[in-house]
Amino acid sequence: MSFPPPSADQAYFHISALEGGFIEDMPLAIFIHSAKPDEKASMPSIAFLLRNSRTEETLVFDLGIPKDVKNTPPAVQKAVAAAGAKCTVPQDVRQSLLKGGLDPAKVNHVVLSHVHFDHVGDPTFFTGATFIAHTETRDLLQNGYPKNPDSQYPSDLYPVERTIYIEADDPKWQPLGPFPKAYDYFGDGSAYIVDAPGHMPGHINLLARTSANGGWAYLAGDSAHDWRLITGEEKVGTLLGCAHECKEDAEEHIARLSEIEKDEKVRVLLAHGGPWYEASKGVKGFWPETIESL
Repeated sequence: MSFPPPSADQAYFHISALEGGFIEDMPLAIFIHSAKPDEKASMPSIAFLLRNSRTEETLVFDLGIPKDVKNTPPAVQKAVAAAGAKCTVPQDVRQSLLKGGLDPAKVNHVVLSHVHFDHVGDPTFFTGATFIAHTETRDLLQNGYPKNPDSQYPSDLYPVERTIYIEADDPKWQPLGPFPKAYDYFGDGSAYIVDAPGHMPGHINLLARTSANGGWAYLAGDSAHDWRLITGEEKVGTLLGCAHECKEDAEEHIARLSEIEKDEKVRVLLAHGGPWYEASKGVKGFWPETIESL
C-alpha cells in the first residue's frame, strides 16, 4: 500500500475531533457477528474539523446528531424507537465549534459522509460553506421527505446554491492506494474524497494529510461501527439485520481499511469509534486541541 509522497511545500491539515452527541442502547448484533440478541451498544457520533496548514481554510467532516431529534423526519424517529435506542446530544457540532472559538458560519467546506440522521446535524448554521456530496446522495434527496413521507432524508438538507455533487463518472476519480476511486478535492494532494461503497448509496470517506512528511488521517464515516472489524477480530453482524445496505461491498471496503491501518503513518478514525473516544475525551484531540499526526 502506498499513498502519494508529499510535494515540496506540501499543504496538510490540522485535525480536531468534534462532539456530536450519542446513540445509546443500539442492538450490538446489527454491527458485529458475535454479539448476542440482547447485547446493547452506546456510541458517540464524532465529527471532525480540518484546518489547512497553508491557506487556513476549514473543512468539517460530518455534523453529528441534530440537537433536537424531534425535528428529524418521522421515519427517523420510528426507526430509532424500533431499535429500542435513544439519542442524547449534550453538545452538538455547532456548540463544539463555538466552544473552541470557531463560528460555524465561517467554515469553508462541509463534507457529509452520508445522509443518515446521526451525521447530518443542522446544516443551516454553516451559511458560508460549500457542501460536497456524491451524486447518489442527490438522487436520494430528490425523493426525500416530505415528498416521500416514508423517507428518512429531508429533501432540503443541502443548500442548493452551495452544494457540489461529484458525479460517479467524473474523470477526476482515480485509484489511490487500495481504493478504486479517490477524488483530489483541493487539487494539491492534501485531501481526497474516497468512494466508500457498502453502507448506503453516496457514502464517502475523507483521506487527509496530517503532516508535510507523510502523515495521514482516514476519516471512515460509517464504513465500520466497531474497531474490531478493522482489526479482523470481528465480522459484520447480520443476526438482527445488517448496518450496511450491501454487506459484501462493505466487507471489501473494510478490508481496504484494514490494509491502510497497518501503515504506521496512517490513522483510521471511525464516526462511532467508542474506544478512541473514551481514550481521547478530556485529554487531547478535541477542538481546540488537535489529533496528533503519525
